Amino acid sequence: MNRRIALRHLALISGGLAFIPSCDFSSDDILTAYENLKITQSQKQLLGDISNVIIPAGEIKGALEIEVPDFILVMVDDCLTSEQQTLFTIGLTAFPEYAKNTGNENFSGLSNKEKETVILSGQKLEGDETEEGATNKAISYFLNTTKRFTIQGYMASEYIQSEIMPYSLIPGAYNGSVLISDIQKPRING
Repeated sequence: MNRRIALRHLALISGGLAFIPSCDFSSDDILTAYENLKITQSQKQLLGDISNVIIPAGEIKGALEIEVPDFILVMVDDCLTSEQQTLFTIGLTAFPEYAKNTGNENFSGLSNKEKETVILSGQKLEGDETEEGATNKAISYFLNTTKRFTIQGYMASEYIQSEIMPYSLIPGAYNGSVLISDIQKPRING
């Protein structure tokens, strides 16, 4: 074997071993897919839990199975102003503590009915000029925005538009003598 190649490999391995102790693999990294948001993986998972409570899986797929949390984060990142994004992020950060205080347990440990109660009570929070009031306003804004984008993303998903309520770009021919009982699937958007 060539000595130069062996020395190069030895230097690369030594450099890599020296670099490993400085790496912290336990931290919750910020997702880089979003330009304006600083969202961690655990926050995205919390957002998925909330959207799954809003539209749970049953006979048809739920919001989490259609990956609605990704849609929510893209909409917040692209469509909201920087003030709204800040309010959303503050609410997302403060929600776990609010859920723990309201439900006496972490949000993921609550039953579905308790999660629903925490979300509904959080949507009705009102803010004032105090620090706690500003946090309550942010939580309410976060939950209401999440609900709005969950419903929008779910209804606009490929699954709903192709399998549940087929989308028709051009409406069918007019037939005035069709009974309502003869109609098979509702067609939205046309």
